[in-house]
Amino acid sequence: MSPLNLAAHLGQDEFLAQVLHRHYRHVPAALTNPGSLITWDDVNTILATHRLEPPRFRLSADGEMLPAHRYTAPVTTRRHTVWHRLHPAELHARLAEGASLVIDAVDELHPPVGRAAMELERWLRTGVQTNLYASWTAREGFGVHWDDHDVLVIQIDGAKRWKLYGPTRTAPMYKDTDEPEPPPEQAITELVLRPGDLLYLPRGWWHSVAASEGEHSLHLTFGIQTATGAQLLSWLADDLRRHDVLREDLPVHAPATQQTAYLERLRMEVTTALRNPDLIDRYTAMRDGTDLTRLRPSLPHVTGIPAVPDLRIRLTTTRAHMEPAASKEGVIFRACDNEWEMAGEARPFLQHLLSAAPSTVSLGKLATASGISVAEVAAIASELMDGQAIAVEGDRR
Repeated sequence: MSPLNLAAHLGQDEFLAQVLHRHYRHVPAALTNPGSLITWDDVNTILATHRLEPPRFRLSADGEMLPAHRYTAPVTTRRHTVWHRLHPAELHARLAEGASLVIDAVDELHPPVGRAAMELERWLRTGVQTNLYASWTAREGFGVHWDDHDVLVIQIDGAKRWKLYGPTRTAPMYKDTDEPEPPPEQAITELVLRPGDLLYLPRGWWHSVAASEGEHSLHLTFGIQTATGAQLLSWLADDLRRHDVLREDLPVHAPATQQTAYLERLRMEVTTALRNPDLIDRYTAMRDGTDLTRLRPSLPHVTGIPAVPDLRIRLTTTRAHMEPAASKEGVIFRACDNEWEMAGEARPFLQHLLSAAPSTVSLGKLATASGISVAEVAAIASELMDGQAIAVEGDRR
């Protein structure tokens, strides 16, 4: 499947420089075929074939989650475990009454949505989780609320009215010192999203959503993980443990003069690190290299990837990173909390693998593009598979 090119629809570099984290953006009719991401039939199949327990699958109305017994029935297995079997007729009744249906992390359940999430992860260099929302009436499922992460909404089917009120606190966080002030009484804008529309909304923006246009609604919300100054400082504290002053015990019982001297030493190490112009790049590279969001097994290939030209593989992350080795002859490849140092001959292979992500590519194509044999490609790929950075996908032999 071809990429959605969400970056182009949102404005590429202009969006990153002027919109991201700052303002909302509505792009009407951006996607000509939003059903390529997910359809109602896909939703029905997910609900029928997965044992999704609340709150991952839930119904919500007026800001409250409905009790699961109102649309499921408990089933006790022979192993004495209990799961909740969906009761379709009761589900239909609750939805007709005005409840909204939510499936969290649908990107883990439906590959086309997962690929779209990975496309965003590659562009924005952060994690993305995609939730699905469906509504049938003008009754609001969540009321006026704000999210602690930026969101990108894609309307799949039907229509939904969004009222945007703006923020009342700068960049509120999940763990914060204060709650935002209440939202303004009047919305600053109202938008009706129709199939193919995109809506970007920064975190902290109050909004309400309702299927008030006389038709049902199905949309996806891509939640974009934050990377804040608080997170940077938390990582920096761990990174600076290589310095003695960070590892020393606090001089709790020492005289004030010694405490002052200690704090001055501590301040020097921290301020020196903060003056490094590469600090944010280092932190971002660390986040990229340790991303474990989309690990995938490669069964039946548990002992390595065979040298079969038609076998297809892909990176399990779009945030892998390659850089020259200290010797300048080899390369360092970081992905999935692992690091490999390889000979320079591996560079073309890695470059083609990175450029293909999140799509799959055959070993034969990688061999041709890299100028090495299929057996050599399989050997490198096997090493990366052992580090969880590569998965075999689409092997139908």
